[in-house]
Amino acid sequence: MIQDKTPSHGVDRVLQRLCDASATIGGLVLVAIACVTVVSVIGRAFFSHPILGDVELVQLGCAVVVASFLPYTQFRHANIIVDFFTTGTSEQTQSRLDAFGTLLYMLVMALVSWRVAVGCVDIHAANETSMLMALPLWIPYMLMVPGLVLCTAIGGVQTLQHLGLIAKEEV
Repeated sequence: MIQDKTPSHGVDRVLQRLCDASATIGGLVLVAIACVTVVSVIGRAFFSHPILGDVELVQLGCAVVVASFLPYTQFRHANIIVDFFTTGTSEQTQSRLDAFGTLLYMLVMALVSWRVAVGCVDIHAANETSMLMALPLWIPYMLMVPGLVLCTAIGGVQTLQHLGLIAKEEV
């Protein structure tokens, strides 16, 4: 994993700031989910009165949390990479394989971003709500889109960096 240094300028600096903001939002949502869970468990155990729809809140919140943390993970090259077969290859071959893998990641994230955005629009048009709390389901979908789009952008930049088409920042 790459050391935790801050890029001094350029596109990497902008992406890092966006990743940090996305991860901060994800962290806040995660803390809120934990608080809801604690209050619901205490309410159930001591007062026989849990939070109605606590499971719905946790499910919807977890989707937002994952989408918010993905950009940070991709930016830091912290995803799991199986390089058993490539450790003996040249640096240029490894870079090309990394470019191909990052390109595939970018394409998958673009597809997921597109489908989540389309799902958001469709769910909003259909006025779908959660079962117990009647929360509008388009809201968590909408909150997932920025993180997924940011992942796509990071994948594009990293693919170009692996191919040597744009300079890599030393982070």
